[in-house]
Amino acid sequence: MIISLEQAKEYLRVDSDEEDTLIEALIKSSQNLCQDVTRLDESDFESAGEVAKIAVFFALGYFYEHRENADTHALTLRLRSLLFGIRKDCF
Repeated sequence: MIISLEQAKEYLRVDSDEEDTLIEALIKSSQNLCQDVTRLDESDFESAGEVAKIAVFFALGYFYEHRENADTHALTLRLRSLLFGIRKDCF
């Protein structure tokens, strides 16, 4: 994973361990969504640099705050804009 549980908890400002399982699942979902948007596999995505990491943090924060009513279509459009520079062309 491109970000650790500790980094995610710091970003989300979570102090307790009660939501660790949820946060770990959200990290995986966030990274998978970002990888799908960029059309990169895990190793290429993780070596893409800070833009990829910031996008995962952005998606993580969105999923955490909107866990009951997330609009994944709108999130995907935002991520496409954020990740456009590292998105793999596919013809």
